[in-house]
Amino acid sequence: MAGVVVSGAQVSYIGQDCEEIPEFLGRIYGHMAKRLDLSFNLLRYFISEHSTPSWATVGDCPCEAVQKDPRSLEGLKTFSYLEELILDNNLLGNDLLLPRLPHLHTLTLNKNQITELESLLDHLAEVVPSLQYLSLLGNMACPNELVCKEKDEDDYQRYRYFVLHKLTNLKFLDTRKVTRREREEALVRGAFMKVVKPKDAKASSGAASTSPEMHYTPLPSGSRDLTNHRGILGKCRYIYYGKHSEGNRFIRDDQL
Repeated sequence: MAGVVVSGAQVSYIGQDCEEIPEFLGRIYGHMAKRLDLSFNLLRYFISEHSTPSWATVGDCPCEAVQKDPRSLEGLKTFSYLEELILDNNLLGNDLLLPRLPHLHTLTLNKNQITELESLLDHLAEVVPSLQYLSLLGNMACPNELVCKEKDEDDYQRYRYFVLHKLTNLKFLDTRKVTRREREEALVRGAFMKVVKPKDAKASSGAASTSPEMHYTPLPSGSRDLTNHRGILGKCRYIYYGKHSEGNRFIRDDQL
């Protein structure tokens, strides 16, 4: 088949601009493929009103009216012996769903459109229980300098703790081996390392502009306006020469 490269139990279908896995891949290679590379395609998920994956549970569908359409990754359900799956450089987002792949130990989702971690990690923990190697580099959900210059090593380390808290069997995450210290920290603090996505800047600025403008003043609200004074400019008719001042009370005339 055009575009397919097969080497033993390895099947590659790279750069074919496909939006869903072709049916012939599973029909011909599904029973023997242990490694499947689908990099540089246009795989994504769509939202449909009436379709739902054959492997999805009721909890996967937020409501009866809107459910996920499995057209993009539906073809994976025929690869029952798959051990490695490469989905780099596609258009997959937070709502991607995989069929149950009990033998899968390696999954790479580099450079997709994943922005939220928790739901994805919960899904992976359920459908790929043997997962040992995961890579999410190039996604907004993986906070490092590849996606945002404002992120630093501390941000990335907190992300690792949270992922290891959810996927306890991982041995490698992104490009680094999971250390014993990381695993211990993930066990103790991983649940508190969830990164909360900030609100949209435009929405925040819009909300601020609609709130009433407050003017702070240390003076009580009943104080008179400083410009409304009652001072009078005039000429005084009395002159004081100091004869009866407090200082002169104890001084005699002969001491002056």
